[in-house]
Amino acid sequence: MNLYLAIILIIIGGNYILDTIVKYLNIKHMEPELPSEFIGIYDKEKYEKSQKYTKETTKFSLISSTFSTTLILIFILVGGFNYIDLIARSFGYNSIITGLLFSGILILLSSIISLPFSIYSTFIIEEKYGFNQTTVKTFIMDLIKSLILGAIIGGILLFAILWFFETMGTFAWLYSWIGVTLFSLILQFVAPILIMPLFNKFTPLVDGELKEKITNYAKSENFKMKGIFTMDGSKRSTKANAYFTGFGKFRRIVFFDTLTDKLNNQELLAVLAHEMGHFKLKHILKTMIIGILTMGLTFYLISLFINNKTLFDAFQMENLSIYASLIFFMFLYSPIEMVLSIFGNIFSRKNEYEADSYSIGTTKDSNSMISALKKLSVENLSNLTPHSLNVFLNYTHPPILKRIEAIKNLK
Repeated sequence: MNLYLAIILIIIGGNYILDTIVKYLNIKHMEPELPSEFIGIYDKEKYEKSQKYTKETTKFSLISSTFSTTLILIFILVGGFNYIDLIARSFGYNSIITGLLFSGILILLSSIISLPFSIYSTFIIEEKYGFNQTTVKTFIMDLIKSLILGAIIGGILLFAILWFFETMGTFAWLYSWIGVTLFSLILQFVAPILIMPLFNKFTPLVDGELKEKITNYAKSENFKMKGIFTMDGSKRSTKANAYFTGFGKFRRIVFFDTLTDKLNNQELLAVLAHEMGHFKLKHILKTMIIGILTMGLTFYLISLFINNKTLFDAFQMENLSIYASLIFFMFLYSPIEMVLSIFGNIFSRKNEYEADSYSIGTTKDSNSMISALKKLSVENLSNLTPHSLNVFLNYTHPPILKRIEAIKNLK
């Protein structure tokens, strides 16, 4: 057997087995008895509902991953990538356009295959547990907009990467790294103005006590911002969130309308202070730098596998190409990506504790932060007792009980 094929099959199979074990342990680890911290917050019926929600979404995720894993294994073993490549080449365009067609066909096929799972998750599971607010029209329009934006943004990036690797020789990976980094930074400025409004309506926060509290707090922390907005998150889901977008004086504070409906003003200020803490403590900048460095490593490793015939033989390819090299490399990169994501999650969880600490330290109000976390956990039917292995591998935020405990231990 081809060595690369054996390695890729082991990677795909290993990832699936590990994911299945983690899902199994997570369900088995669920505590039927309500944690004492949530007594009086969660009633018995709703706590049982949250556990049913976790079990159902986990089982559905397992069905989805089983299907997708089986499909990709079959696709590789029957030479599916070669068939798609021959179709892309049949149009007779140059190698870069052929690469765009090759990638576009694969993405379209993937989208079609995943569509029934997305429909079931949105209109059956999320509907069943009272989260879904998405209409069929909104779902279809989101899908169309996402495909168009993906084709434009992804097409530009892929075109540039293929051009660099075809024309820049040994240092093509470096030019690709620099080009993609610059494009990503520009996109950070453009997205809030041109892209996000395509999916949601952003409304300036009305004058009142909440806006006054936020404005005064931002001034006290010397935090410059463009404005405070509410977003019609209820258009798709009852789940709540808040975030910052943009850089420097162009930063915007965005509250989901579902969040402002569920938390009082002091709790909203605590959540805002937590998000502001990420900026003040340089978490956003550090995460961005780590992402840029990781991207550089990825492009360098890609350059080592361009037009590797043994790798192409593993996929039964008749022709070598840079565009297929990019996709095939990602199968080999998967274990590295998982290790990097583990360290990234550890770093992220550390940042969340620090942002909580910043919120408490600047607002002098731990009770509001704790009550906000509790309310959001209840409203989102969060799993209060995830397995430690699941947390280690997948959680970007600490489990809610750990966060509350850390807040209470703050001096």
